[in-house]
Amino acid sequence: MQKSVRCNEGHALYLSLIARREGIKRGYLSKKTTENSRWNEKYFALHQNVLFYFENEQSTRPTGIYLLEGCTCERMPAPKAPSSGRDSSDKLQHCFLVVFGHDGQKPLELRTNDDEDCAEWVEAIQRASYSTLVVEREVLMQKYIHLAQILETEKVASSQLRTQLEDQHTEIERLKGEIAVMNKAKEKMLPSQSSREEKENPDIVKIKKVQSFMRGWLCRRKWKLMVQDYICSPHAESMRTRNRIVFSMVEAEAEYVLQLSVLVNCFLRPLRMAASSKKPPVSHDDVSSIFLNSETIMFLHEIFHQGLKARIASWPTLVLADLFDILLPMLNIYQEFVRNHQYSLQVLANCKQNRDFDKLLKQYESKVACEEQMLETFLTYPMFQIPRYIITLHELLAHTPHEHVERKSLEFAKSKLEELSKMMHDEVSDTENIRKNLAIERMIVEGCDVLLDTNQTFVRQGTLLQVPSAEKGKLGKVRLGSLSLRKEAERQCFLFTKHLLICTRTSGGKLHLLKQGGTLSLIECTLVEELDLNNAAGQGFSHLEFKVVVEPVNAPSFSVVLLAPSRQEKEVWTSDISQCIDNIRCNGLITSVFEENSKRIALSDARLQKDDVDICFSKTLNSCKVPQIRYASVERLLERLTDLRFLSIDFLNTFLHTYRIFTTATVVMDKLADIYKKPFTSIPVRSLELFFASSQGPWGCEQLNNKSPRLSRKFSSAPPLCVASLTASPVHSRKLSLSSPVGGVRAGTLDSSPPPTCPRFIPEMTTPTEAGDLSPCRSPSTPHHLLHRQPGGFTSTEKSHDKEFLIRRAATNRVLNVLRHWVSKHAQDFDTNRELKSGVITLLEEVLRDPDLLSQERKATANILRLGLCIQPEDSQLKIQDILQLAEYPRAECFESLSAMELAEQITLLDHVVFKSIPYEEFLGQGWMKVNKNEKTPYIMKTSQHFNDMSNLVASQIMTHADANSRASSIEKWLAVADICRCLNNFNGVLEIMSALNRSAIYRLKKTWAKVCKQTKALMDRLQKIVSSEGRFKNLRETLKNCNPPCVPYLGLYLTDLAFIEEGTPNFTEEGLVNFSKMRMISHIIREIRQFQQAPYRIEHQPKVTQFLLDKSLVMDEDTLYELSLKIEPRLPPAN
Repeated sequence: MQKSVRCNEGHALYLSLIARREGIKRGYLSKKTTENSRWNEKYFALHQNVLFYFENEQSTRPTGIYLLEGCTCERMPAPKAPSSGRDSSDKLQHCFLVVFGHDGQKPLELRTNDDEDCAEWVEAIQRASYSTLVVEREVLMQKYIHLAQILETEKVASSQLRTQLEDQHTEIERLKGEIAVMNKAKEKMLPSQSSREEKENPDIVKIKKVQSFMRGWLCRRKWKLMVQDYICSPHAESMRTRNRIVFSMVEAEAEYVLQLSVLVNCFLRPLRMAASSKKPPVSHDDVSSIFLNSETIMFLHEIFHQGLKARIASWPTLVLADLFDILLPMLNIYQEFVRNHQYSLQVLANCKQNRDFDKLLKQYESKVACEEQMLETFLTYPMFQIPRYIITLHELLAHTPHEHVERKSLEFAKSKLEELSKMMHDEVSDTENIRKNLAIERMIVEGCDVLLDTNQTFVRQGTLLQVPSAEKGKLGKVRLGSLSLRKEAERQCFLFTKHLLICTRTSGGKLHLLKQGGTLSLIECTLVEELDLNNAAGQGFSHLEFKVVVEPVNAPSFSVVLLAPSRQEKEVWTSDISQCIDNIRCNGLITSVFEENSKRIALSDARLQKDDVDICFSKTLNSCKVPQIRYASVERLLERLTDLRFLSIDFLNTFLHTYRIFTTATVVMDKLADIYKKPFTSIPVRSLELFFASSQGPWGCEQLNNKSPRLSRKFSSAPPLCVASLTASPVHSRKLSLSSPVGGVRAGTLDSSPPPTCPRFIPEMTTPTEAGDLSPCRSPSTPHHLLHRQPGGFTSTEKSHDKEFLIRRAATNRVLNVLRHWVSKHAQDFDTNRELKSGVITLLEEVLRDPDLLSQERKATANILRLGLCIQPEDSQLKIQDILQLAEYPRAECFESLSAMELAEQITLLDHVVFKSIPYEEFLGQGWMKVNKNEKTPYIMKTSQHFNDMSNLVASQIMTHADANSRASSIEKWLAVADICRCLNNFNGVLEIMSALNRSAIYRLKKTWAKVCKQTKALMDRLQKIVSSEGRFKNLRETLKNCNPPCVPYLGLYLTDLAFIEEGTPNFTEEGLVNFSKMRMISHIIREIRQFQQAPYRIEHQPKVTQFLLDKSLVMDEDTLYELSLKIEPRLPPAN
């Protein structure tokens, strides 16, 4: 305080007393002195905007006072301290600085002992400074000044309007006078006419007036109706929408020009000046690499924006096509910018390693014009401008009439922009793929030659745990638990379209390929998605591991078991690996013979990836760079399902989950049988012509007609065959592959001993497969004589005779692959449809009679037949029928005799049994919202009823207690049960209990809740936050995303998503095409549900507990519960 200011000491002492007793924040802080820069510990107390400090906590008089209004408080980096001890270095980590708003006052440096206390002091002082009030006052003053200016403007305008009205009133009076004079003159000129009118009948005069009025009224009404009809017409609405699109385009262009201006003026030009300084933090080359031609782009769009504003000035006549005609030739400068974008970000990241550059860049980014956005954000804006123009033109054309003068010009501009966008996308994709591969290759110490292949496309990378092989293929739970915590099991995995790389990472960040299994060629691999539970790596990690079986040509086979961190990661990895393996094997049948035409087929056939009248692709690519289908006819979907050139696991899963919406199982089965019997119909005629364009042998155009006997298969009349049933666990179904041998069978043979569950048999196969038949560049279905070709390739004679054979093999592989997924992952379809099951068995038996069938195809067919005919063993776990039977028995136990753990485990077991009993076809078509929902979706309705019954049981059990203490104890126990359910990943059970506690009958019992301890209330708040419906169950979705099966999710979450998808988008377009994007969204939800359904709980069933949980004699309805609640705690009389 200044000496010239007088202060009321008594009042200051009074405020210091209040601060010591009731201060906002109190405690010991270390204060840095200005004389010797030493830290002195003082007792500080904060009251409103005054900070007192005392010598100690017992002092009655303050040592000093600080007025905090207008000050700023922020954390400051700790000063460097000598490394004398760890404790001393820790104390220097929690300093903060208080800077006062007026001149002459030195800043106050303070220090705390821990980070949390430091943060609390900083927050309290910031609130005490009333800085937010000052900012709000300034904002309000600006608004007040703005409103005052508007008021003055309106006053001036009103006075001007008033003057105009007076002038117009005077003019009207003058005109009235002139009209009166003219009327008098007219009457004098026509006295006879006026006399004649006077002699007319008054009734006729009235009739004429009425007729005149009616004519005027009818004309006005007709005109009004015409105007109203046009306003409501589609044309007027389309033109209004078109105008809105144009106005929004102008606003977006203005915003984009502003962003480019910030990029150039706030970053590019200052950095150029910095590069020319005496000690440049960055070189001119780096500045050019980062920004490239962004300044030229800014000038271009400034000109375009000026042209748009000029067009808007001539509204409603909007002519924009000529502007795009001028803009299109100049947009080629974007190619260089987009191609350089990734490299510019890398250069920027390298420059940020320089502290001077990083400090300077943060200074630029803190400018008001940047709006707290980083330089990387501004560099990314031009990347999306061309697609934004395409979307705008697409919307503009959708609301532009076909006879509009600009229609053709806008269509031409849109087509040119799409060509430019595709060209840039292809260049960027190729360039980025090569850069990505080379970056990974440089990270590997030993190098990796397979990454130097330009056709090697990067798919994904991530961290997985490699489970080492142990004796008899088993691994103890303790060993796996230790591995999950140790770095030695971590592997950096990189998946490409042809290879899988597995590396270890050293402490220095370098990568080393594994000596064995470091580089896996996918053509030699077989993926096993689900391992046997008896051989799984510990129960706690089941359903997270998958195995890659490698069968090299000149080396013994081995396997690699990898463990994913979560079920989502496993699903993504297995899906991508499976897709890459199947693609390379299926394509190998064609590329092994048609090297010169293989690329021409994919590039020349416009039906593959381009829009057509019966198919439309989205801009989204899957992990293998293939466009996803958006809309398509049923015929095109069936064609894509069996197309020999493409294999997408995501498409296959989506199709098999949702085909009931747009077709039937019989149609799909007939299509598969037709493709197998007539394989050439699976490839369009144009592609077949490309196949055989260069053939010189007996192949010719005449062989492609429908009468050729080579285009269909002929079989002997051997009796039908059947395959013995498997007795293994159902999880073996996930092991099927077109090259995987049958478990326990020699290569090339099948076990002919029939098990007791199947009366028929298959004879032994006599075609052995040599160990050296498989090659990294050959498909397992390649004929034997083709596997040993010379390095020079096939001769023209071999090509002529083997093309038709290989296409048949590819068609067989595709049919078997679809059937493998269908039978193994969608077995419910065949359990409920005996006719479909019989058709599959008939087709597979027909495949086995094919004399040209290869050994691997025969094994795959036998595997699928075994799976289709397998009589599943009785499941020892609890079923929904058992629940219904237990509900008939009275309860044998009381609530007090059961522990919270027993209740939580049995609730989880019951919830999972009910949840897993729902067949996935009930999730299609919103059957649970129909009138006959009990017939359409019986299991979903049973799940909903079970949820309500459990919630009613919890509420009824609490209300049975007459004593408040007993009710409070019951609430605490049920919350403990809910917390255990959370630990068991039973979020459905958590929601059952929380919904019961939030009922009005229980929630209103204030005396009861007063008896509940604070820890239990805090637990309830945490659980409520997890299962809260806020943000469409945002927290619950995040929890489900991070949890591993087994798990019981809340079914209502998925039903809400499915209802949102069903109501928001139609199943078919106006042209009758299937909305396959909608099918894909539905399939992803169903796949997530099925993942949770298939992971069982290892909980022992306790009948005494389940009988209590299913006892309906204890349950009361909602009205009874509320009446009982009113008796326990009557309503308080309203206050006067």
